[in-house]
Amino acid sequence: MTERIRHTAFDMHHPAVPAAYLLITLCLTMFSMQPVLIGISLVAALVFGCLERGARDTLRSLRWQLPLIALIAIANPLFSASGSTELMRIGLRAVYLESVWYGCAMGALFVASMLWFCAAASLLPFDKVMALFGNAAPTLALMVSMCMRLIPKFIRQGRLVSAVQDAMEPGTFGARAAADAMRLRLRLSTVLMGWGMEDSLQTADAMRARGWGAACRRSTYTRYRFTATDAAALVVLALAGSFVAALAVAATAQFSFYPTTTRLVVWWGYLPYALWMFVPTALHLREARRLR
Repeated sequence: MTERIRHTAFDMHHPAVPAAYLLITLCLTMFSMQPVLIGISLVAALVFGCLERGARDTLRSLRWQLPLIALIAIANPLFSASGSTELMRIGLRAVYLESVWYGCAMGALFVASMLWFCAAASLLPFDKVMALFGNAAPTLALMVSMCMRLIPKFIRQGRLVSAVQDAMEPGTFGARAAADAMRLRLRLSTVLMGWGMEDSLQTADAMRARGWGAACRRSTYTRYRFTATDAAALVVLALAGSFVAALAVAATAQFSFYPTTTRLVVWWGYLPYALWMFVPTALHLREARRLR
């Protein structure tokens, strides 16, 4: 039985190219506090996740990502009583519509950033990170590669622990069901924290047994040559990224949540921003067609 060839975006380029793209994309996502830009980044990350990891796994992750957005949207008005459109009052504290919208945007931005970190784990696997930073900063390269795989690894482990808990705990209804669900989620967090610490100790022992840190310079089992095509790609990414960043700054500066949420209008600048965010999707489809 032959192994299926894995293909993804930037496979034909030096690791510096996807690293530059991901750095710019993560900065654009995390610092563009504007609903349309957040939505474009979120959708682009979801589409690429469906192509790379499969639609089933990507959409199943929405089971905890959508409640996370709702939780942040509900919690933000309780801590930030700002705005001009009062919805209700909880005791002496007023809940404003603008605070709810801001919480929704913050939740969506957080989920989009996590999805792009998951995409980074596939666009920059361990061998590419080590080839890029291994000799100059081996510890930094190891930390970056481990952090990029930490989120999807925790998601898989959390899904496994949750399935075991659901199988062992009998179902309840009403107020007791809500209390049991909260108790199970707290237990899930505790189990994941304990598993994470134990896994880190096992990883450290395995690295020590394999001689990590025994030599001043480390070799890589995959060599990547930096070609003129890679240099041209970096120049194009720098120019296009600067242009898209300027558009993001302009869109963010013209929008505000407080004291009244600015009205969104149709703007041509959203198109270049969307084209930038969908670059991995287009490259992934091109690589898939090439390897058929």
